[in-house]
Amino acid sequence: MRIAVLDDDSAQADLVCQTLSAAGHVCHAFSAGRELVRQLRRQTFDLLVLDWNVPDMSGEEVLRWVRESLSERLPVLFMTSRGRETDITSILNTGADDYLVKPVSGAVLLARVGSLLRRAYYLKPPASKEVFGEFEFDLSAKHVVVRGTTVAVTQKEFELALLLFQHLSRPLSRAHILDVIWKQATDIPSRTMDTHVSMLRSKLGLRPEHGYRLTPIYGYGYRLERIESDTPPAIDNEASAAGDA
Repeated sequence: MRIAVLDDDSAQADLVCQTLSAAGHVCHAFSAGRELVRQLRRQTFDLLVLDWNVPDMSGEEVLRWVRESLSERLPVLFMTSRGRETDITSILNTGADDYLVKPVSGAVLLARVGSLLRRAYYLKPPASKEVFGEFEFDLSAKHVVVRGTTVAVTQKEFELALLLFQHLSRPLSRAHILDVIWKQATDIPSRTMDTHVSMLRSKLGLRPEHGYRLTPIYGYGYRLERIESDTPPAIDNEASAAGDA
């Protein structure tokens, strides 16, 4: 999962990110509230870990902005040195999902983060395959079966397609996709992602006539949507006229 950590203590932020990264998450640290909000407008995260007292915009203010401005329910863990009961109840009532008082051990942090992610995204134990309607992803062989037919895809195409289906209908920022698929590589040409998306649209038939729409979001990223067919059957004018006669 992709996690943002807000803490102006660089040593503390590094420790948190090291703990989360060791558990397989992608972690981004921010030292000021406004910078985190600026990035939340541009890219997606799966969870936020917020300190209270940070420069220019407090963790509480960031939390209020998240709850008022983001359409999706983003899980938020508050981790701060403020441990009074009134502080805890205030932040939980403002919209935080959990609250930890520093210092926090790595084991407790991972347990709380894991619990929040399971509740928010219904995480399941590792499986050999994932199925989304007529699309079946074989996680060991790294191939995709579409409507009973195996489609040849590269490893990156497989990973990107799986990510899009796992987040069906959710906008994914380019930064999020780069983190998960290309592992924060800095030498990826800007058109590489667009080329992979185009190939998937063609290979997997992700087009409206097949019930899916894979579209770019200008200045942000991509979204894969399932299109429900609600168009009423066409009326045969000749048959209708004959019936009226």
